[in-house]
Amino acid sequence: MLATAVEAALSAGRLQRRHFRTPLDIHKKGAIDLVTEIDIAVEREFRATIAARFPEHTVLGEESGPGEPSRSRFQWIIDPIDGTTNYVHGLAIFCVSIALEIDGRLMVGVVYDPMADELFTAERGEGARLNGRRIHVTDTAELGDALLCTGFPYTVREKPGHLIFGFAEFMRQSRAVRRLGSAALDLCYTAAGRFDAFYEESLQAWDIAAGALIVEEAGGRVTGSRGEPFTPHAGHVVASNGHLHPLVLSTLDTVRRQHPD
Repeated sequence: MLATAVEAALSAGRLQRRHFRTPLDIHKKGAIDLVTEIDIAVEREFRATIAARFPEHTVLGEESGPGEPSRSRFQWIIDPIDGTTNYVHGLAIFCVSIALEIDGRLMVGVVYDPMADELFTAERGEGARLNGRRIHVTDTAELGDALLCTGFPYTVREKPGHLIFGFAEFMRQSRAVRRLGSAALDLCYTAAGRFDAFYEESLQAWDIAAGALIVEEAGGRVTGSRGEPFTPHAGHVVASNGHLHPLVLSTLDTVRRQHPD
C-alpha cells in the first residue's frame, strides 16, 4: 500500500510539474478557495488506481468528497494539490498528499513536492523518511530559539480575531514565524527539522492526514489545538518536536481567552 501511494504521488507530481506556470483552467470554490483542472485530474487518476487495485477501499478527496458510503476498513485520503493558490500564482510551494487510514487509524503517509523532488514517506511504526533517508524533528526547547509555521483558513476574512493575535504573539516570542500556504509541507518540514512547530485550524483531513503521521514517525508530537488526541477529521492541529508542545498549546490557549471571536 505504501508502494501504491508513492507511485500515485510521483505520477501526480509529474503532472503538476508539467503544467506549472502554464495557462490553467481556474475555478473558485469560495472567495479565495481555488481549484484547477490539474487538481481534478490528479484526484481522478488516483481514484481510478485505487478502484483497480483495491476495489473494496474508499477514497476521501478534496475535489470529489468521500464518494459512495462504504463499510470498508480502508480509507485513502488525498489532497491532489495542497497549495493550489501557490500553484496558480506560479509559486513553487505545493505538493500532493496521500494517506491511508485502516480502522480509523493513520497507517501510511506520503507527501511529494515535485519542484524540489522531495518525497516524504512514513509507515506507522517504521519511522519517517525523505527520499529514503530517515528524518527526525529538532531538539529546540525554547520558543525564543524556534522557527514556527502556521496558516490561515479561507474564512480568515470573516473571523480574523485570535488568528491574527496568535500570529503576533508567536512573532513576539519566537525567532520567527512563517506562512507558506501548504499545510502538508509545513508538517513535513517540521518532521525534517526545518520548522520546530506548526499549528493551524479550520483545515480538512486531506490537508494534514499524511503530514501528521510523518511528524509522529519522525519523533514529533501531534495533537489537536487544545492538546486533545489528534484526528485529521477534527480539522485542527499542533505539531512539534515535542519539547515545545506545552509552550505552543499554552500560548494558543491564552490568545483564545484574550481574543475570543
